[in-house]
Amino acid sequence: MATHYILGDRVRLYQRENSTAWQAQARLEGKKWRVSTKTDSLSQAKEIAEDWYFELRGKSRVGELTQEKTFADAAKQFLQEYEAITLGERNPRYVKDHAARLDNHLLPYFGDKGLSTFTAGLVQDYRVMRLQPNEETGKVPSRSTLHHETVTLRQVMKTALRHGWINHLPDFSAPYRTSGKISHRAWFSPEEYKTLYTYTRERAKQAKGLNWEHAAEQLHDYILFMANTGLRPDEANRLEYRDVTVERDQEGGERILLIEVRGKRGVGYCKSTTGAVYPFLRLKKRNDPEPNDLVFPQDHKKQFNRALTDCALKFDREGNRRSAYSLRHTYICLRLLEGADIYQIAKNCRTSVEMIEKHYAVHLKNTLDARAINVKRSGRRRADPKATIGAQG
Repeated sequence: MATHYILGDRVRLYQRENSTAWQAQARLEGKKWRVSTKTDSLSQAKEIAEDWYFELRGKSRVGELTQEKTFADAAKQFLQEYEAITLGERNPRYVKDHAARLDNHLLPYFGDKGLSTFTAGLVQDYRVMRLQPNEETGKVPSRSTLHHETVTLRQVMKTALRHGWINHLPDFSAPYRTSGKISHRAWFSPEEYKTLYTYTRERAKQAKGLNWEHAAEQLHDYILFMANTGLRPDEANRLEYRDVTVERDQEGGERILLIEVRGKRGVGYCKSTTGAVYPFLRLKKRNDPEPNDLVFPQDHKKQFNRALTDCALKFDREGNRRSAYSLRHTYICLRLLEGADIYQIAKNCRTSVEMIEKHYAVHLKNTLDARAINVKRSGRRRADPKATIGAQG
């Protein structure tokens, strides 16, 4: 580590590993003070460090010198404010996730660092450290995991900015990257979906009179219900019988389910397709529930994974792993294939049009209008067919 002293050894200049920017350190009033000069030029760093040191001496003489806030101080303040301000607006699990990221990853790395030392380079050093393979498992965090950690980091620094502990936010964006690859969510094509529910239906018939009959029937109805409502798995886990009403569709006259959904975005409403009505009625008849009983009190994860494995449907052709969430993705994709309005799908699924266009509509052939693509201009002499691209094969 390169080190230089100035002002009679009162100020130490040094560089951290994996960083070219010079850091300045001084001791006043029995405490260590640090700051980043934000430059890799030693001559400029010396000038900046001198000005910084004399400013500290001036504050010390008039009694205005206070200990710099650390990332740990900002993190503590953020959690206090966030939990109080978002009470009732955010799912408690979302708040706990912020705390878990801080405790497990961010505080061990940034906790004792002064807020003035935060730079885009320091944030990038953290990304490089996190992307090193785990010594035990050999795994690295996924892109979404790193994104969530960056979101939490940004929220903490915004808290520091609001309280005047820093005067600007560092750049949190990842360098050397253009727009990310657009990948679709794992779903079941109409043929794959038919294979899945046919398998679970036959398995439920085979379980008649056996001790796992109830579980097999519940799984079959769970798959049909989820693929015809588009609920998220966590929303289905909270669903009570009193939240579901069978009614007639005003336009088509068919029976559908009106569902009061409680999920990560609060309370919303969902109107199912007709395919969800009979599975729900079977659930009511089979379980004879009270109004406040859960529709799906058991966890079907193991059964569902077994069904996917038996049907060779655990992964799609791109290698994406399917889960219960894939039933929601299937609902959205099938509605798009049927020509449903994308805005109405977004409202019914409590998401945004942007999310549907990015992760679903981009890979469905029915969203491309051949007439609009192959439009021909009128009023001009028709081109020679032989000149048309690919006209001769």
